[in-house]
Formats: sequence, C-alpha cells, structure tokens
Amino acid sequence: KLSSPEDVSLQADFEATPRGPDSRASEATRFDHTQQFTLSIVYTVGIFDPSCRSFFSAYIHHVGWGAGYADIVKENKLFEHYYKEQGLVPEGEFEHFMDAMREPLPATIRITGYKSHAKEILHCLKEKYFKDIQDLEIDGQKIEAPQALSWYPDEQAWHTNMSRKIIRKSPLLEKFHQFLVSETESILDMCAAPGSKTAQLIEMLHSDMDVPFPEGFVIANDVDNKRCYLLVHQAKRLNSPCIMVVNHDASCIPTLQINSEGKKDILFYDRILCDVPCSGDGTMRKNIDVWKKWTTSNSLHLHGLQLRIAVRGVEQLAVGGRMVYSTCSLNPVEDEAVIAALLEKSEGALELADGSADLPGLKWMPGVTSWKLMTKEGQWYSDWSEVPTSRHTQIRPTMFPPKDPEKLASMHLERCMRILPHHQNTGGFFVAVLVKKAPMPWNKRYPKVLPLKHVMNEDIFTSQPNKSHFLCLISVSSLISRPPPNKKMRLFGYKEDPFVFLTEEDPVFTTIQSFYDLSPDFPKLNVLTRTHEGKKRHLYMVSKELRNVLLNNSERLKVINTGVKVWSRNSDGEEFGCAFRLAQEGIYTLQPYIRSRIIAVSVEDIKVLLTQENPFLSKLEDNAHAQAKKLGMGSIVLKYIPNPDNPAEPQCPIQLCGWRGKTSIRAFVPRNERFHYLRMLGVEVFRDKQGVGQKERDGEKEGKEEAEDQVEKDADEEGAAVNEEELDLEMNADENGSSEPKTDSSNQGTSS
Repeated sequence: KLSSPEDVSLQADFEATPRGPDSRASEATRFDHTQQFTLSIVYTVGIFDPSCRSFFSAYIHHVGWGAGYADIVKENKLFEHYYKEQGLVPEGEFEHFMDAMREPLPATIRITGYKSHAKEILHCLKEKYFKDIQDLEIDGQKIEAPQALSWYPDEQAWHTNMSRKIIRKSPLLEKFHQFLVSETESILDMCAAPGSKTAQLIEMLHSDMDVPFPEGFVIANDVDNKRCYLLVHQAKRLNSPCIMVVNHDASCIPTLQINSEGKKDILFYDRILCDVPCSGDGTMRKNIDVWKKWTTSNSLHLHGLQLRIAVRGVEQLAVGGRMVYSTCSLNPVEDEAVIAALLEKSEGALELADGSADLPGLKWMPGVTSWKLMTKEGQWYSDWSEVPTSRHTQIRPTMFPPKDPEKLASMHLERCMRILPHHQNTGGFFVAVLVKKAPMPWNKRYPKVLPLKHVMNEDIFTSQPNKSHFLCLISVSSLISRPPPNKKMRLFGYKEDPFVFLTEEDPVFTTIQSFYDLSPDFPKLNVLTRTHEGKKRHLYMVSKELRNVLLNNSERLKVINTGVKVWSRNSDGEEFGCAFRLAQEGIYTLQPYIRSRIIAVSVEDIKVLLTQENPFLSKLEDNAHAQAKKLGMGSIVLKYIPNPDNPAEPQCPIQLCGWRGKTSIRAFVPRNERFHYLRMLGVEVFRDKQGVGQKERDGEKEGKEEAEDQVEKDADEEGAAVNEEELDLEMNADENGSSEPKTDSSNQGTSS
C-alpha cells in the first residue's frame, strides 16, 4: 500500500528536490523499475489515497513521463541514395521530390458518385464551405480554395493545400471539419480507409440510379478477418445488393462455379483490381513510420508475393478482360519488375494497355525499362549473373529487367504509370493496366471469351462494359499463387451465419405482398435471411448474379457479408398489417417494386420529418397530409420527387422509410443520414463541441425543433462491418397518440 510511512517519506524527499530538466535523470534513479511499475499500476487503478495520487502526478511530470513521443526525423539516407541511383525522378527535381515527401499530405476529399445525391452534396460544398475558407490564413499559411481534380469525372474529387491537422485543429475551419466528419455517408477521404477502391467499383456499377439491380457485382477478398469487417463497413455505406466480401487465405482462394443455362461452369472475371501488399514508400507523407522502417529488404521480400498475386489474378481473368495492378510503392522491384515477369510468363497472352489519354490532367511518369537492386548493406546488382549464390534465396531472376532488348521493347513498360508526390502534391503511386488477349499458357481449361470489341476501346478505369455480357468486378487484395490444391478450406475469424434463400411460396411473402402491393416482377428468389431455424428477423436482397454464386459455392466460400437489408421484423407482428417494416438501407433497392403505402412529400415536409421526433400529421403540408390520412398504421415510404422548374430545391429523388401512427408520423432514418439529407435541403447542421444536438442556421422557419441525438437507436441491426451494434429506431407509443412498433431487438445481422 502506498500510504505506508515509507511512501510518505519518499514523497517528502521528492518535494524537497530541486525541479528542472537537469534533475530528471538523477531523480528517476530514486525508484527502481519495480517501484515505477507498481506506482503506474496503482495510479491507473486509482485505489490509493489523495496524497499518494498527488505524489505520483508530481513525479511523472518531474521526470517527463507523458510528454509525448519525440517527432520522427524525416530522414533516411539509404532511401535517398537508392532513389537517386534509380533515376526515377527527372534530373534536377530530386530535392523538390524529397521536400515534398517531408511535407504532410494535404487533405483530399472524394464525393461518393453513387446516386444523384452526390451532385447536391457537391453544390453544398461549393456554396456553403469552399467560399467560406477561401483566402484564409492560418499559422502563416494562406489557405487556398479546394480545386477539382481535372482527371476525376464530374468534379467528384477535390484537392486542397490544407493538411488534415490544420482542418482538425483550426477554429476557423471548424464548420468545414464538422461537415466532413458528419458527412461520412457521402464523402470519403481518398486512399485513407480500407475499401476505398472497392467503394469506387460499386459506384461504377450503380451509375444509373434507376436500375436497382445492375448486371454486375463486386467480390472483395482479404485474408485478414478484421480488415474484412472494415471493408464491409465502407461498402455498407453504399447500400448495394451487388457486393460480396469474402475472407480467405489467399494461397487457397477457391475457383468459383456458377450455373450457366442449367450447367456448371467456371466463373472468370471481366475486371480485376489487384492492389497488392507493398513496402508503401509512396505513403511516407501520411505514414511517417516508413521513414525509419524503410530498407531495400522490404521490396526484396515482397516481390515474390506480389508476382504470385498477379499470376493468380490473371488466371481468373476472362479473355478480353482487364486487370489493374497497383501499389503505393515507387520501387521498380515491386512495380515494373512484377509486370515484366508477368508479361514474360504470359507468352503474349497479356498486353499492357496505354492509359495516357484516359486521365486528362493527371501528371505521371512513364514506366522505366532499366533498374538495379541494392541490398540493405549497400551492395548493388545490375544483373542476376552478379548475384552470389548465398543471396539466391533473397534475390530472384524476376527482380531484374529482361536482358533481351527486343523482348523488353515489346513489353512497352513505358505504358506503366508512376505518380510522383512533388508533381501534384500527392502521395506516390504506381499503376499498370493489363488486357488479357488469350488464355494463360499453363491453364488447362480455357476461360470464357469476351468480344474484344466490347473492351478494347473503353476508358481503362471508369467506363461501363457492354451490358450484353456478364460483368463482374473483383477487388483482389490478397490473391496468391496458381490454382490452389484441393484441400479443406481453413476458416479464420468468426464463424458466419448461413445464407438461406427464400422460396417464392415462403409464408412471409403472404402479408408482405398484399401490404406493400409488390409488383409481379419482384424477384422473390433474391431474398435471403441468415438463419435456418426460428423466426426470420431480417430479410436481405442480392442480385441474381450473386445469388448464383452463393448457391453454387456455399461449401467453398467464406462470405463475411453480402446483400442489403430490406425488411426487419416488428415485435408486434401482424397488429400493424405486416410483420415486417421497411429498412432505410434497402429502400432504394426495394422501392421500385412497391406500389402502395407511398406518400409524396415536399422539401418542407422532409425538414419537418427530419427535425422533429413525432410530428402530428397536421404538421405536413396539405398534399402529404391528405395522403397520410388515407393510409392505415404501419410502415410507409416517404418519397420526394424533384421539380425541374424549381432549381433552388434538390434535383435528385429522396426516399425515406417512415411510420404512420394514429395521429403522428415519423421518419425511420439514422441520425447521420438525417444530417445528410438536411444539408441537401439547405439546412446547415452540425454538432456542438460535446457532440450532441444540432443547429439550424440561415433563417430556417421558426418552430422547427432541433433533431436530437437519441432519435436513432437502431435496435435491430448488428454491425455488418466491425461486429459492433448499430441500433435502429426503437419505436414506442408517444404522447401524440401514435402507436408504433417495437423493433425486435434480436440480432441477426448480415454478418455475425
């Protein structure tokens, strides 16, 4: 116990000791490591008296504990020497290159291109936030207005000269920062979180908002179970029925089968994103640990893995398809060397595509045709013949450029693209686009062939393939090796619940069909649940292509998440006419098939519904009020249709889930989405410093109540992303006389 006489004596001695930086080292010697450890534990637990607590606080302040980590010195002589010798940076620009690497990476924002809502968010950014921060000066730095990236379509990506730290810390940028933080449903930090590229692929599929089930789908794989849930979290924001996240050891990722015209067939992919693990020296501006950890050994150790990933990727690529190989490394051993080895192995089956005309305004350096290797001891090798036998396990022949000049020229490595940080104030990146012209020479079975005319003249990164053929995209973060051996699949992480598809005769459709008046073309066979036994808590929908994959690969595929939730069970069941209420995340998928229980609302109606907890029906405008009075109690769709004659209002459709009570009505929308829609309607919304409440500005109508943080409790949904609970609105009878369902709190989320 620290309250013993000895401890009190120690405190007295300590308080009598002169203070100052010079005394810290000697003072630290008063206690051995055991005593310091004991003090830290007891202080943390907080089980000692105030005199000892004050003593410990004084001590840790005196010796400098808690003063923070020393800044990492952004110097690495080996790195500078290596890249000077490689000649990747144009002559005379190397110092500028290194200066850029030492500067913090500026913030770059990307507006989600899924749904026409992106245009409204872009308008809000331009009119409300970009103008406010123009020509500000913070800490001696002039803040420039964000600039649209010329090479990114439709002004959906913007570049600033502000670091993330400035945006977070500056009071002058508080509104802008809160907008970015709160608007995570629509704005993503480019190249920051896992799943960013996969999200962009989903957006490409859903470019037409009027098509609930696009013909393609995305399969995203990662060997790390926890990263899979992060990936789900990112993809879930887009509410797509066309995404599947799988978790496999990359060395034995299965070859999938599908049912094609009544026969089993192998699934080959039309598009593959091969974003491989790399040394990451292009990320030094944001991952400062790379400065002290970088060594040439990193690239030597990763080269073989990267090549096996790429080989496995092209094996599963359809003829006529396209694979993008990318790294965030500048090292030719991880970049051009992998591409050259892959082209050589393919014996003409692969070709590097020229993407120079497809990204106007993007500054990039062409791929190099000569490079050399260096060990961490500083030994250089220009050819495999120079490598001593003792190094053959570390350095492989594929790490060097081809020796035959004619073969090297035919590879067209200059078509690779290397982005250098100082050219556009970005991170470093490498990308190469490969087109498969014929089956790989070692494949025993030829993959399906796509007409080359459909893919050869399209934009390499962003275009939609011809709809006449089966489109599939796969994000490959960890595909390894050639076709895997037939062995039992190893499971990692949590055991997932099964995917159980409903039949057309399933009794749950009886009341759902009549209550919502579903159209005859509603795809009942695409509805699934995650339990074999007991009541169905939630119903999800997937595209017919993903249904095909799931049904034919249930024993060989570990699926973390797929589909989008469209209905959730009410605990009060049939009392309200239907045992299942609509789920907001699936409303844009489901609504085209719903023909009843739809209320057309105006902008003012939406503002009322999103800022008041349980407004009376009379709070709605006359048109919506009249429609609501005709409907019985239960789940409803609140639908806003844009008026092209009034450009001041949002020019995109908005669909919200709601509940019609006895005398009141409410929106069933999560809090963050409420803020998102309110911003689209011109209401400036942000949380106070304590993170609660919201404020309405710019002369909004009197009588509007502030939306409360407790509006959204999501009592029915387990987090599909990181295994954390996200609570739905738990609806109870209120003083307005509304009678609302109590959501069943049993959790059976899309991913367990």
